[in-house]
Amino acid sequence: MENVEANGTQIAFKRSGKGPPLLLLHGAEADHSMFDAFGPLLADDFTVIAYDQRDSGGTRNPSASYGFEELADDAAALIAALGYKRAHVFGTSFGGVIAQALASRHPERIDRLVLSSTFRAGAALPSINPDFPRFAELRSRLPASAREFAEYFFTRDYLAAHPEASSIFAGNTRTDEQKARRGAVIPRPIPVDLGRITAPTLVLAGAEDRLIPPAHTLSLAREITNAKTVIIPAVGHVATRQDPAAVAAAVKTFLQEDKSQRQITEEDDHGRSSGGSRHAL
Repeated sequence: MENVEANGTQIAFKRSGKGPPLLLLHGAEADHSMFDAFGPLLADDFTVIAYDQRDSGGTRNPSASYGFEELADDAAALIAALGYKRAHVFGTSFGGVIAQALASRHPERIDRLVLSSTFRAGAALPSINPDFPRFAELRSRLPASAREFAEYFFTRDYLAAHPEASSIFAGNTRTDEQKARRGAVIPRPIPVDLGRITAPTLVLAGAEDRLIPPAHTLSLAREITNAKTVIIPAVGHVATRQDPAAVAAAVKTFLQEDKSQRQITEEDDHGRSSGGSRHAL
């Protein structure tokens, strides 16, 4: 892990790979380690940066309350502190809302944007999923409720094959103060106009997500100009852990579309400038 001072916060992050920067934004219950299986699959083509948000992992932040705006400002400051003008951004769940705020507040910092298994910024979660009160009740009883709580994040088949997945909720190391600050973020209103997002965007959903219904996640694409969608079959909310290869393949294809298009254009330009000889070979 490395550390850097950005936006008044000591941000801990893990950096690997080579190529254009790709910033990974984790979910509410997680830290950077949720991408341990996912990040390496992209490291041959991108400099993958997985960091801990406020009150998560090794990051150290002021004790003041904060919202998605401050978390988005942290991400923008991190990109700049690492010496980049902008980066590709992948945000999942809670991290996907940070990514929406980042795209709204700091559009110049984003190259391409991926919103995964996430919800509309400012939406009330009970209006998205009527089962959310049950989810909140299970959260309040952690770690005793870890196995049942995990079913909102992973499919039952996955948990049967990987029972250790429940332990990530049983072993949460946040203090009560940290949990309170994180828990206060989602209800706090945040104005984000999806129609003003200018970055090329991919909206990705797990077909069996029990926490955020796939239809809600995919609906974001209808408001973002020229957004594309992908559904990952047979996975729940944490697709980057359940099928990291499928998610990485979809993300890589999307992030490299502009590269492929540039190559085609360059080849066409070269063919025209050389009298069309490329086509004659």
